[in-house]
Amino acid sequence: MTKIVYENNGEVEMKKNVNRSNKFWKIICIIVISLIFGAISGVGSVILLSKDNGAIAKKIGFKNWDNLSIPMTETKKIVIEESGAIVDTIEKMSPAVVSIVSKSKMQNIFGDVVTQEGGGTGFIITSDGLILTNKHVVSDTGATYSVILSDGKNYDAKVQSIDPLNDLAVVKIEARNLPVVELGDSDQLVVGQWVVAVGNALGKYQNTVTVGIVSAKERQVEASDPSSGSTESLQGMLQTDAAINSGNSGGPWVNLHGQVVGINTAVASNAQGIGFAIPINAAKKAIDSIKKSGKIIRPYLGVRYLPITPDLAKTSNLKYDYGALVIKGNGLGQVAVIPGSPADKAGIVENDIILEINGQRINSESSLSSLLQRHDVGNTITLKIFHDDGERDVKVTLEEMK
Repeated sequence: MTKIVYENNGEVEMKKNVNRSNKFWKIICIIVISLIFGAISGVGSVILLSKDNGAIAKKIGFKNWDNLSIPMTETKKIVIEESGAIVDTIEKMSPAVVSIVSKSKMQNIFGDVVTQEGGGTGFIITSDGLILTNKHVVSDTGATYSVILSDGKNYDAKVQSIDPLNDLAVVKIEARNLPVVELGDSDQLVVGQWVVAVGNALGKYQNTVTVGIVSAKERQVEASDPSSGSTESLQGMLQTDAAINSGNSGGPWVNLHGQVVGINTAVASNAQGIGFAIPINAAKKAIDSIKKSGKIIRPYLGVRYLPITPDLAKTSNLKYDYGALVIKGNGLGQVAVIPGSPADKAGIVENDIILEINGQRINSESSLSSLLQRHDVGNTITLKIFHDDGERDVKVTLEEMK
């Protein structure tokens, strides 16, 4: 019988029991001899395996000692080279990863006009030049953009569409027969799984590769863009300990099958080894939309909300420990329900709790935002609402987010 045990260091210990005849009886024989001598001497004796044991055994009646054998275990170690899978992943992925360079004019403190450069990353999603990246990589409307392919070819680029919901954007270059990425399923990711991040680190080290694991899922992050000063709330994010540096934004998060499962987006500035990525499943609707219509179209409800957790329910004395609490923001004009929005038309008001969408509960695994994005503009959905101490169902027709 062969037993394979996977160890943390990536080695496999193969333990192969070498069967020999009469193993069991020889062990019994040793135990009996030990007990006999222990009883004679008054103390426990340890019988060592030697020629003397055989002689003693024969004297006390064990005539077949020479034919007995002791079970032995052989241990072999086989090193599994996980790096081989990573190398294969990079060879498959790298040709479709690009660097995005921005150039803009600005005036320095001496009044001179100088050119400021920035860098980011993207990956090719269609062979005719559509490239997915982060919105904050191409957010400067006064800048010009260019794309550098992995083989060094340089193309002028234009911003094709900006995602109004997520930190996503699509840029376009005029090229044909380009290598494209393969998209994976981010819903299948598990904490502890290996992932590879690829990007234009610091805006000058093209296709830098870093490796880490999925540290957590469904993180809520308040991300800020130092260049514009804007802050954005990102939900349902993936967390990793793979090094993500400035310039990696917009690059792919890849599993060991060479499939994109996330988009590098943000890092925790006050920590080391904490980076975040948008799950690729959250971008698939945007990709399909731009392929069909040339722009990213998102449905929207028109509410500002706070995901309810068991801790929040306990501290705020809420009736439910799941759902989305409709609540206004702290900033000026950050109302709970946007006037004229689908939610406003359906009669949803501040402090309502949205419990379900089409019968599916809103919780940490299925956020309000992610459930909404499974539907299209013009779809009518049914929301279960807790309102004025009672539950009710309301129908809402989704509109396009502007």
